[in-house]
Amino acid sequence: MGLIVCAAIALMSAAANACTRLIYETGNKTFLVARSMDWMEDPKTDLWAFPKGMKRDGGLGTGSITWTAKYGSVVASFYGVATVDGMNDAGLVANTLYLGESDYGDAKASGKPLISVGAWTQYALDNFATVDQAVDALSKEPFAIVAPALPDGNAAGGHLSLADATGDSAIFEYLNGKLMIHHSPKYTVMTNSPTFDEQLAISAYWKNIDGLSFLPGTINSPDRFVRISWSLNAAPKEKDERLAVATTFSLIRSISVPLGLSEAGKPNIAGTIWRSVSDISAKRYYFESAYSPSIFWVDIYKLKLAAGDKPSHLDLNGHPIYSGDVSGKFLPAEPFKFLSN
Repeated sequence: MGLIVCAAIALMSAAANACTRLIYETGNKTFLVARSMDWMEDPKTDLWAFPKGMKRDGGLGTGSITWTAKYGSVVASFYGVATVDGMNDAGLVANTLYLGESDYGDAKASGKPLISVGAWTQYALDNFATVDQAVDALSKEPFAIVAPALPDGNAAGGHLSLADATGDSAIFEYLNGKLMIHHSPKYTVMTNSPTFDEQLAISAYWKNIDGLSFLPGTINSPDRFVRISWSLNAAPKEKDERLAVATTFSLIRSISVPLGLSEAGKPNIAGTIWRSVSDISAKRYYFESAYSPSIFWVDIYKLKLAAGDKPSHLDLNGHPIYSGDVSGKFLPAEPFKFLSN
């Protein structure tokens, strides 16, 4: 057995993580971004509408970075302390997935303004319209990330993916205290461990295998990366908007994990709690809870996202059954506070 094959198998057996993100291109050369949120318990996700003009900070008190939101956004929260998913009114989509290898370095020793890992995704949505803009600005490392433990006691480590209306894509990972950026429209799939460069190496090996005859089948992260990459390339590029959304949902469902599945001692391998699809062209954010039998969506154009508007939120506590357009159901609310010590 060759060295590459051995390495691929070793990585697949060693990695056990959750969540998947993909970018689907339609026949009209527009793009939809889907992600699954896999976790060992319900992370109490709500949807929020944050207007442009909001005064923000990194959530860590004195020394935190501050900014004013240039763009409005609809986002999904995580335990009420982090933004982990969403799209802004310029069409930038952000998805943060768990990454056990994350190491943000010694933030206090950096001498830079601080930002909670819970605010990282929101910072991108508030400040950038395109992936190029984000890569240019974030590569200068304007802040140092602090990652306190999550409310459930688990480590808060993740990598951030961005996509825009052109299909451009970038993935940001902090490894051994250093920022790694993978920037290319070719990067249409992201899962979790191992790190993205190693995922690409595994995927390159599997490109030589006939996917109609055999694909790796476990719920481990590298296997999911390979399977969804093959499915994404095989899926037809639909021109009809409804079919395009349906195809994107079918892809992310196909790689999801059964609800309730968990493994003792591995909090990051678990069932799919919810899925989202961001239709960048239509500026529509779709959401599907594994606890509910239907899909609902938010039209960004219908939200109050102008400067001076108040933040609002859609309470998903208790898993209410929503269907169709819920843009009018958002109610004014004080924004959640980002994860802190």
